[in-house]
Amino acid sequence: MGGAIGDALGWPIEFLKWDQIQGRYGEQGVTGFLPQHNAGAPQEITDDTQMTLFTAEGMLRAAAGADPVPALRRAYLRWLQTQREEGPAAHTDGWLASLPFLYASRAPGNACMSGLAQQSRGYVAPAPFGENGPVNAHSKGCGTVMRSAPFGLAGMGPDRAFHTAARAAQLTHGHPTGYLAAGAFAAILDRVVSGTVLPIAVQETLVQLDGFPATAETVDALTKAVTLAEEPPTAEQVEQVGAGWIAEECLAIAVYCALQSAKSGDVRAGLLLSVNHSGDSDSTGAVAGNLIGAVHGISALPMDLASTVEGRDVLIQVADDLVMNFGVGDRSGLDARFPLDAGL
Repeated sequence: MGGAIGDALGWPIEFLKWDQIQGRYGEQGVTGFLPQHNAGAPQEITDDTQMTLFTAEGMLRAAAGADPVPALRRAYLRWLQTQREEGPAAHTDGWLASLPFLYASRAPGNACMSGLAQQSRGYVAPAPFGENGPVNAHSKGCGTVMRSAPFGLAGMGPDRAFHTAARAAQLTHGHPTGYLAAGAFAAILDRVVSGTVLPIAVQETLVQLDGFPATAETVDALTKAVTLAEEPPTAEQVEQVGAGWIAEECLAIAVYCALQSAKSGDVRAGLLLSVNHSGDSDSTGAVAGNLIGAVHGISALPMDLASTVEGRDVLIQVADDLVMNFGVGDRSGLDARFPLDAGL
């Protein structure tokens, strides 16, 4: 839910510079959801939240004990179909593909689209960590990080969360930084959900990253975020962390904003900080929102934002399903929404 709120806050200003945002909306930038063209319509989410939902679907449809990446590939291909069709067919493969609101196409990432187009011709397995993956070998766009929250929310433990997220990221992005940053995000989230306070969760993940090759860019970005978070938050500091178009910067901006939010206890301020800058505002908002939501819990999210975001009930249901499947080990009631993957 926090990720969807951040996504919806950032989507209208995704391609604006900070001075343009201030010129349109005032010195503080956006201070809440902007009015919709259709009065009363929900606040729109983008491919960031759409793909996050399909990540959860892939995890929920993977058979116990099986490698989940092939099931995640098929889930992402179902998302790809939503970007190519105007609405669901009469008969769909699974619950998410039957939901009309997920068929909106709102500037999906080029690497996600082209990578999945390649995957649609046959499964391309990930490379060993530290090597360039076989799909979009030099791409490290933030599309890896922005969809990876469910790996950290499933209670798999930080090692498994890291490995699963990083391997799944290679379905579309082959640059080591692109997929290792996704793994780091999942590991931080896993630690937070397990009760570790955010600053310690970040430090433990930095230690974890030292055990893998080609992690220097991710480590440097996270270290900068931690250092800058010691000072009062500003949009200019966010931009010192980065613009968020690439994976390690998107992750670092999310960590910076979540650290500031944890320090002040101000959830709304953290969400707004994550989008008010000259960068990829919907993706940084989505990643920061997922992390802020994990730190503070759903009851701490601003009700005026949570109640009007697109797909609210679906987001809550999918989150509950993740808990039931991975936390409780109970699939009763899940098969209708998430039939186990047949491996076709």
